Amino acid sequence: MEIHAVTKYARVSPSKGSDVIHLLRGKPAVQALTMLELIPKKSAAILAKTLRSAIANAENNLDVKRENLYVKTAIIGPGPMFRRFRAKARGMAGRIRKRTSHFTIVLTDEKKQG
Repeated sequence: MEIHAVTKYARVSPSKGSDVIHLLRGKPAVQALTMLELIPKKSAAILAKTLRSAIANAENNLDVKRENLYVKTAIIGPGPMFRRFRAKARGMAGRIRKRTSHFTIVLTDEKKQG
């Protein structure tokens, strides 16, 4: 059985979040949460919050123990960009793109084969 949790419009770029998210795949949920709490990055804090939400969804809605949960997939996708402009030389304007991300974590209670 699969349990989902999604965080949308997080103010961190997808490239910075992908550095952290690849560490989670296939790990037990409790171990992944411990790892995220020790990583000193903004994306790790957002992912930890999303993972806690997924674990709570499993415990409250489906009566699954947190020790039996594994991270099946962890995905980060791009969200909308905020576009701002900054003054440049000779009266020009340079575009600044403030990126957002959507984090998705899927947990399962079946251990990965192999």
